[in-house]
Amino acid sequence: MSATPHPQTSEPGAPEPGVAAPAASVLLTVETTLGPGRLTVDAATDQRAVLWLGHGAGGGIGAPDLAALAAGLPRHGITVIRYEQPWRVAGKRVASRPAALDTAWLETASPVARIADGLPLLVGGRSAGARVACRTAASTGAAGVVCLAFPLHPPGRPEKSRLDELLTPEVPVLVLQGDRDTFGTAATVSAEVAAAARPGLRVIAVPGADHGMKVLASSPFGAAAVRELLVSSVAAFVTETV
Repeated sequence: MSATPHPQTSEPGAPEPGVAAPAASVLLTVETTLGPGRLTVDAATDQRAVLWLGHGAGGGIGAPDLAALAAGLPRHGITVIRYEQPWRVAGKRVASRPAALDTAWLETASPVARIADGLPLLVGGRSAGARVACRTAASTGAAGVVCLAFPLHPPGRPEKSRLDELLTPEVPVLVLQGDRDTFGTAATVSAEVAAAARPGLRVIAVPGADHGMKVLASSPFGAAAVRELLVSSVAAFVTETV
């Protein structure tokens, strides 16, 4: 495997309208057995930890929550690395199967560790990316896991629970979940986690947010407030964890 730097471009990690873009992203191509993946690094000036994030099955690293963390966490001393899976880099519209996602993620762990250069490394992601981070947390040596919109179950199928994946990490886990998420509301995730009596796993509700962390125009808790909640909650979690 090799990591090759590329000039910054706006397309791979371009945030959605209304989301501030990180100031100085660095793009790296990482070869895997499944094809090239891509890392977008938003470095903190005074680094104290690194957060490695994966995207979901329906979108890329420009998702509002991922872009918000990349833009906001560096000022808290946290370098953010967003990973684009090979299927996404190749321009495919359908995500790879979970085992393939895990393989590409794990084959990228060494380049990420070199970027971290001994700093505490936390992993995470949104939706499918959160599942990957949970399943592989032990193998990556993560100090903690950040889950954005964890897909507890397929919409309308609560019997197909993925709680076991959320409970897999033996390190602290933070879940930021919208209270309108059709893949499992914040209340549902909180209840299932409480029933499992899993210490070190915290769920924070994002008021009015759906699975994409978007709120209705009529919501008293607007998009800017969502971004602020995400950044402040993750920054506090990293501080407590490392």
